[in-house]
Amino acid sequence: MNATSAHPLPRQVSETFSPARWREVSGFPHAEAGTDPSQQRAQALTDITYHRGCVRSEDGTWLRDLPVVRVAFNRPEVRNAFRPRTVDELYRVLDHARMSGDVGAVILTGNGPSPRDGGWAFSSGGDQRIRGRDGYRYEQEDSPQSPTAAGESEDRAYSHEADVAAAQARLDTARAGRLHILEVQRLIRTMPKAVIAAVPGWAAGGGHSLNVVCDLSLASIEHARFKQTDADVGSFDAGYGSALLARQVGDKRAREIFFLARTYDAVTAERWGVVNEAVPHAELEDRALEYAATVAGKSPQAIRMLKLAFNLADDGLAGQQVFAGEATRLAYMTDEAVEGRDAFLQRRTPDWSSFPYYF
Repeated sequence: MNATSAHPLPRQVSETFSPARWREVSGFPHAEAGTDPSQQRAQALTDITYHRGCVRSEDGTWLRDLPVVRVAFNRPEVRNAFRPRTVDELYRVLDHARMSGDVGAVILTGNGPSPRDGGWAFSSGGDQRIRGRDGYRYEQEDSPQSPTAAGESEDRAYSHEADVAAAQARLDTARAGRLHILEVQRLIRTMPKAVIAAVPGWAAGGGHSLNVVCDLSLASIEHARFKQTDADVGSFDAGYGSALLARQVGDKRAREIFFLARTYDAVTAERWGVVNEAVPHAELEDRALEYAATVAGKSPQAIRMLKLAFNLADDGLAGQQVFAGEATRLAYMTDEAVEGRDAFLQRRTPDWSSFPYYF
């Protein structure tokens, strides 16, 4: 991901987004708001934005990259609810960040505000308009934009019924429904890098669970609202979203959050342990970048092993396998492991005499 040429300032994707701190990521073009889907470039991101942190001169010239990326939900008109396309894009950019050797931390947030009512959201979970009996349904690739899609006129009259009908008319009935936000949860959980949630508004349902899965969390004092809506819509996160929440806030409180589905604010979330800090809205992304830069400035090996160690107790054999893989990598870096490999390749007996039996 290291850039060798100048990067122009990216477009303003969110009111709190500072273009001077970021650049586009090569290979991940962003679709232009309001453009017909059939005219978009192949693989263009529509539902997610993806940027690399950087340092620029006073005139905006790119100077160098920072080991931080920003990943954001980009459907503010529907409170950043996710559909299968959203999850596909989210997984793709997170996996790219995971495999980028010069990236040490990921900020996960939501763009905004909504062009319809000015509201803010991290993510409100799965888009219920396209939920079917087998999961969330894909939409036809060449379908027209939603009546509430980004780029629509802000004063356009909104009709909930027309919006739902239009969304359901776009469904691709030939494709099976998906629940692969769970794959994203696992990716965040096992990624050997810190993932930091910056919650600018609503974190509800599946969005609530994504915040729970992230390693660290910050939330806007003015706009962040948390609500676990699963029991209201006939859904339930019986995995990380509930089990890890109980670890974070205690069993009784977690049951309260799920069973009663009450809304709580950022200050309450901080007091309960759902987020690390409640911060002023205008400072949210700066504070998240500060967290990310601090983590990325630590020992990569230590952060990697600490994250996997924190996960190990709850993740069973799967967690042990991930931890063991990283332990094996560390072993490969030792002279003792090199001796074993070289002896095999040279068809000789390994000489372990210089390696003590530590205790």
